[in-house]
Amino acid sequence: MNGLDAELSRAVAAASTTRDVTIASGSLGLLPAVLRRTARAARYVVVADDNTWGVAGRQASRAIESAGLGLADAVVLSEKPRVKATAETARQLAERIGAANALPVAVGSGVINDLVKYAAELAGRAYVCVPTAASMDGYAASGAALREGGFKRTLACAAPVAVVADLDVIASAPAAMGAWGYGDLVGKLVAGVDWIMADALGEEALDPGPFAMVQDNLSAWLRHPAGVRERDRNALDGLMRGLLMAGLAMQAHGNSRPASGSDHQFAHLWEMEELSLDGQPVSHGACVGVGCVSMVAVYEWLLHQDLGAIDPARLASRAPSRAALKAEIAASFPLAFMAANAETETLAKASSPPRVQRRLGALRENWRSLERTLHERLPQASTVRQWLDAVGGPSTAAALGVGRDKHARDHARARMIRRRFTGLDVLHDLRWLDRAVCELFAPGGFWFNDGRKT
Repeated sequence: MNGLDAELSRAVAAASTTRDVTIASGSLGLLPAVLRRTARAARYVVVADDNTWGVAGRQASRAIESAGLGLADAVVLSEKPRVKATAETARQLAERIGAANALPVAVGSGVINDLVKYAAELAGRAYVCVPTAASMDGYAASGAALREGGFKRTLACAAPVAVVADLDVIASAPAAMGAWGYGDLVGKLVAGVDWIMADALGEEALDPGPFAMVQDNLSAWLRHPAGVRERDRNALDGLMRGLLMAGLAMQAHGNSRPASGSDHQFAHLWEMEELSLDGQPVSHGACVGVGCVSMVAVYEWLLHQDLGAIDPARLASRAPSRAALKAEIAASFPLAFMAANAETETLAKASSPPRVQRRLGALRENWRSLERTLHERLPQASTVRQWLDAVGGPSTAAALGVGRDKHARDHARARMIRRRFTGLDVLHDLRWLDRAVCELFAPGGFWFNDGRKT
């Protein structure tokens, strides 16, 4: 057992639900043994879609049946152009699982996993996950991102009891899906420093165990973007481990803080707006990757400022009132449902002047230490762009179909879309967010040429 395997084992031990994770070439053949260890049932039902049934679903069914385990008829979801992640589909699936009296085995990527995760919860059953692509970090996480009532929501449900990730299957996925997963994983760079900042400023204590699960090997998992694009098994192994460790860390901590920061807030914003390119929804991981570049550039800008000279009391006296925040939200979100969400989230973290002064005082006093930490933990924004280019994923907002002016405005809008305290809130406390964005998009700024040197 190598070091990463030992760390993966410790992460599984700390997780709330998942008891077994297998990552290896050919591991689909181990599925029956995993089921016997962690998910005993009289019968199993494989759930896939038209694509993943041929990729791995049929093989999983045959492995279960050949091992002498009970097997219900497979559920192969079919929808054109692709199966949609809706709560209604999950409810229908829960009825079929209940009627089959079987434990579900999800064979697919994000949509299939979320549908089965919520359906299993509704049916009162555990489930097992067989990922078919290294496309996102939600395989081992609690909660399912599904559309309900026209809006995408995260619905409460338990993580899988086991994950069987066959690298041969994962290597057969479209290269774009690996790029999405890489974008989701690279965002953990920002999630980590956002949490460090929130801890240092007294807003949210850092949980050392889950933090380490994600951060300790992050640089190694991100080391080979070109290898991910080329479907190299070692590179895919690192990517898959990182994504699964992020999910396990979220289980251990009890929410998404170990894996989601201001990088994800850009993604949440764009997904709520149903951002699409060439008629297709832009993937979550692609949005997170560009959000990460955006925030690394913001942190780079912050590192060039003199934080030792700030006046916490004066800055705190300029903190916007709740009425001013509501007015800003109304002007920033023309869609009523987004404005309502932003108002709820922003007012939940709205702070009184004394609290802002306390935060800024802590920022000034701890800045030298924080400055070193940021330098140590964050690569340059141009480097992250190069990684995303190497993996074949979008590395600019323009590549997602987000125009320059909108991208600039979305820094402030992303802050308001979630209550989590991040680097965007630090800039907001300093009253520097607008200035930072203006300079980043001005001639000579990082985004003036989409982050490319001229």
